[in-house]
Amino acid sequence: MTSLLDGCTPWPEEFVDHYWAAGHWRGNTLDNLLRGWALDHGPRTALVHGGTRVSYAALNRRADRMAAGFRLRGLRRGQRVVVQLPNVPEFVVTVFALMRAGVVPVFCPTTHREAEVSDLVQLTQATGYVGPSTYAGVDHTAMVAEIAARGPFLRRVFTYEPPGTASPFGGGLTTDPAGCHYSPLDSIDAPPEPALAQGADQVALLVPAGSRLVPRTHDDYAYQARAAAESVSLTEDDVYLAALPAESAFAFGCPGILGTLIAGGTVVLADSPDPAACLPVIARERVTVTSVTPAIAESWLAAHSGAADLSSLRLVQIDGDPLPRQTAERVAAALECRLQQVFALPEGVLTLTRPDTTAPASHGHPLSPDDQLRIVDAVGEDVPDGATGHLLARGPYTPRGHYRAPDSLAFTPDGYLRTGALARRAPDGGLLVTGQAVEAPDGGD
Repeated sequence: MTSLLDGCTPWPEEFVDHYWAAGHWRGNTLDNLLRGWALDHGPRTALVHGGTRVSYAALNRRADRMAAGFRLRGLRRGQRVVVQLPNVPEFVVTVFALMRAGVVPVFCPTTHREAEVSDLVQLTQATGYVGPSTYAGVDHTAMVAEIAARGPFLRRVFTYEPPGTASPFGGGLTTDPAGCHYSPLDSIDAPPEPALAQGADQVALLVPAGSRLVPRTHDDYAYQARAAAESVSLTEDDVYLAALPAESAFAFGCPGILGTLIAGGTVVLADSPDPAACLPVIARERVTVTSVTPAIAESWLAAHSGAADLSSLRLVQIDGDPLPRQTAERVAAALECRLQQVFALPEGVLTLTRPDTTAPASHGHPLSPDDQLRIVDAVGEDVPDGATGHLLARGPYTPRGHYRAPDSLAFTPDGYLRTGALARRAPDGGLLVTGQAVEAPDGGD
């Protein structure tokens, strides 16, 4: 069995051996990959947010120093830390720094409030939290103070402030009556320490999937992002716009932020997916690739007057229901790019259409040649081609269980994820997701 975080289900050894032999898994941790990117692309721009530009060398250096700072503030190897940050460079730096410190980041949407964040803390026994002091009118510091007061896990809070904004804690460490320590995130800095020896089969991060958490290993997530980057021919000349929340499965690794960094490109972080925020940024930064939902694509189409020069765009990925053909053709023409339809789940199931398709009619084909998809009826029997059924999936980037849910009915006994989606084979041979199932199939041997 592989060496995973407690509470996770490993891949069977025969699958591990096959994924290694096929070259999918390469034994390098995500934080160590960053070291290589810094050597290969040091002065090139890795991250852009407003007027802030961060080079690959600076990203690696900051991750190193923040990792040492986290350890200095008491975080220890194997612990979990909830990360609830907006689309700012600090999100990327923090994720790599935590991994480099041997700590597992737990991705948390900025829209989550006290109940959801508390559930994450309790489920993961998170000892730390990284988030804004306030964001979108919500006092996150007060929220986590309430969670910490109920104990027993949360004891270290690191607060992010936008540049030029003073921290309510000044520049140092504050401790509340419950014994929880508060520090400004920008104060987490210390001389780098020797790199920790970590296995790529260990959990790199925990990502939310509804009320569950998905444990993603360094090996499986690196493979997903790398293969997705290759599927859309990302290069160091590409500029990716993270219009969706950075912690979302679609924006972070399909190929998203991580895939762009793997290719040596530039990631532009948008504060909002609204056209008023994104269209000028696309023009200014010469964005080439982005990923959005159908609703966002249509809002961009409605708002685009031709004033912004979008000629740099070559590909827009769409996650969700396929756009009607007429709408897809209008979007592609107005934004002067190709569309790629995607079906992506936090568990790693990922299908994509060819990026040279003008108006995709399906959700495309699986990312990996070793993805195994089944469409089954209510008793787990395969349905005929063209018939609608329940979608099951397993593969080299689809974990075999949710975090601390070893007996979950979300997986069949033979390791297929019950995705909860209804799907059928489209005439082009691709997968067409048609809706959500009310009940899961029995399925599995």
